[in-house]
Amino acid sequence: MTIYVAPSLAAALDALHDYGPAGAIFAGGTWIMRSPIRHEPLKGHYVAIGRIAELKAVRIGTDALEIGAAVTHTALATALAGLPEFAVLAAAAGHSANPAIRAMATIGGNLAAADFAAADCVPALLCLDAEVEIAGHGGGERVSLAQYLKIRSTLAAGRLLCKIVVPRTGRKTAHIRLPQRKAGDYAAAIVSLAVSLDAAGRVETARIAIGSVEPVARRWERLETALVGHRLEPIRAAQTAGGLVDEFVGRNSVDVPAWYRVSVLPGLVRRAAAAALGS
Repeated sequence: MTIYVAPSLAAALDALHDYGPAGAIFAGGTWIMRSPIRHEPLKGHYVAIGRIAELKAVRIGTDALEIGAAVTHTALATALAGLPEFAVLAAAAGHSANPAIRAMATIGGNLAAADFAAADCVPALLCLDAEVEIAGHGGGERVSLAQYLKIRSTLAAGRLLCKIVVPRTGRKTAHIRLPQRKAGDYAAAIVSLAVSLDAAGRVETARIAIGSVEPVARRWERLETALVGHRLEPIRAAQTAGGLVDEFVGRNSVDVPAWYRVSVLPGLVRRAAAAALGS
């Protein structure tokens, strides 16, 4: 196995192109180092991107937030501190896993790990209508995060998620997780919420994403629709969620049964609504 430390994005893409299917990106390494536990073979060549400045930058503009793929969870949480509209993402990055993992794990790796259902940043970014930029040897493209989640397992060798772009909308946001205290603090279930309210406190727009319950995080569109036009009241939101949880098919694991992941969702929705109002 070889590791090439790329000095620039162009150099990283060139190396990935040359290695083909035998190559892969190495960022924080937290997912790759656990490959033997998952009985997955390591690649023959890795391209390390941790020294590429543009991939480690967080830019907070007037219209959008741009996050380089190699930004760690700890760095992202620090950069977003004090910005209520991004409280959902700051909480996702700042409370995922444990401190040692957060200091190494990158936002790009969190999104790219197709088999990691408990990734905190995925639902947080889904509720913020995030897009991702994918670069390749022959050019790049920008797609919605929802679309990326559908295609990430089938991307051709040499394609690299290099940036996440999040529009600034001034919404109230919150990220609530139910951690497994004996399983690395990964979440049994996650609710990420972003809402805009009118002057009377009624919901004008709602984005609610659920993580860790199913193999891939996704928006809860029926609940979003049900909340629009009503005041954001935590108890009512939980009751509404309770009537809609039948659409989820939870995933079983050694630590948490499927039914439990689904059953806790109304309570997490209540907490998310309360936290968003508090922010």
